Amino acid sequence: MTTAKRDAYTPETLLAVAVRVFNERGYDGTSMEHLSRAAGISKSSIYHHVAGKEELLRRAVSRALDGLFGILDEPGAATGRAIERVEYVTRRTVEVLTTELPHVTLLLRVRGNTRTERWALERRREFDQRVSDLLKDAVAEGDLRADVDIRLATRLLFGMVNSIVEWYRPQPGGSPDGDQLAETVVRLALDGMRAPGR
Repeated sequence: MTTAKRDAYTPETLLAVAVRVFNERGYDGTSMEHLSRAAGISKSSIYHHVAGKEELLRRAVSRALDGLFGILDEPGAATGRAIERVEYVTRRTVEVLTTELPHVTLLLRVRGNTRTERWALERRREFDQRVSDLLKDAVAEGDLRADVDIRLATRLLFGMVNSIVEWYRPQPGGSPDGDQLAETVVRLALDGMRAPGR
């Protein structure tokens, strides 16, 4: 039975279990024993796939970060007026968050206690800075209000977006779908920052 279960496990299914347990218990509160019990396989079977729990953490947060940074390479984020690019990046960030909810939730909960967590925090700051630069460009082009502090606006924008992980649970007929949610965030976040007449 254990052998069959071990053979059925793949790095992807093991990662899904690890992300769930990390989100439930916290990364620091999760041991390899917790992971093996949740997966229903032995610790040695886990080590067959990964070097340890930090590798699982890195794979999980990398998936979230790859999704976020991938947005910045898309044509909608790279061309056009800065305000259009800000809207595009905001919309797509919400879409990635709702699509990769467990992975992004984990990314937003890392605290910097390990090398992987410090790396993830640095990458998050880099993403935030890229969006902040877009907001500055939108102010320079006259589409966003010049009297709004960009650092504060960036924090408020990401505060709104990142808070979604705390309450959003996709349910048929319940929560808004990712597209509807993304459009609502874009309207609420950016309409108040638009320059008069824009």
